[in-house]
Amino acid sequence: MPIKKTSSKPCVCAKPQAHRQAALALKKNAPDEEELYDLADLFKAFADSSRIKILWALSTSEFCVCDLADALKMTQSAVSHQLRLLKQSRLIKSRREGQSIIYSLADEHVKKVFSLGLEHVREK
Repeated sequence: MPIKKTSSKPCVCAKPQAHRQAALALKKNAPDEEELYDLADLFKAFADSSRIKILWALSTSEFCVCDLADALKMTQSAVSHQLRLLKQSRLIKSRREGQSIIYSLADEHVKKVFSLGLEHVREK
């Protein structure tokens, strides 16, 4: 979906040329619409406190569903549901260990995003 022009009025700010150059650079370097939608979906995955609890736990260690449920005081069904959503968002990964499935963060990017978000909310 292309960016729509919302006004045909000339720029009346103090530095119109500087802003015009920045706007041209923005248009040239902007991510495509599909990337922006994917990014929005990624952030939606962080928009649930249950998923945040699970991500926090997985940032400390890998866990199976039953241990996550016990540690986070959630039902196994609720944890499984949230794990499925996190896996669809590619924020976590899993591996089989005997009859158990062990979950962990997908990569260091997830840990960084989570850590930066937590750092941001802790700032006073």
